[in-house]
Amino acid sequence: MSGSATRGRRRAGFSLVSAVFLLVVFTTAGAFMVRIAGVQRATSSFALLGPKAYHAARSAVEWTVHQALFAPASCPVGLTTTSSFNFTEGGLQGFRATVECTAEIHTQAGTPAIFYRITALGEYGSFGERDYVSRRLEVTITDA
Repeated sequence: MSGSATRGRRRAGFSLVSAVFLLVVFTTAGAFMVRIAGVQRATSSFALLGPKAYHAARSAVEWTVHQALFAPASCPVGLTTTSSFNFTEGGLQGFRATVECTAEIHTQAGTPAIFYRITALGEYGSFGERDYVSRRLEVTITDA
């Protein structure tokens, strides 16, 4: 009787080791899956936010180009002007853009022309936050 009791305890001890091993393996696999799901969510989020930040910057550039060409006082020669936009409607809600415009006079073939350098930064969130994204555009145009 003592021989079969010893055998039963050995089997129980072996089952306990197997159970602990399986518990560790499943816990590790679960943690890995949660981590992968988080990375996938962040990747999807950036895939959507990146183009929106680009379009926020592009919208700000287009507005500034129009202002520079049709209201030259908005970007005077020799000065750098800065404008900020907060988008509150549609697909760009929550995005913002900051635009700098610098104008310089250059002479080409004896004719003076004003060259505008416009730099825009489209952003979502704050730097250092998990969902922060930004895109920068720079455009150079002339009135000639």
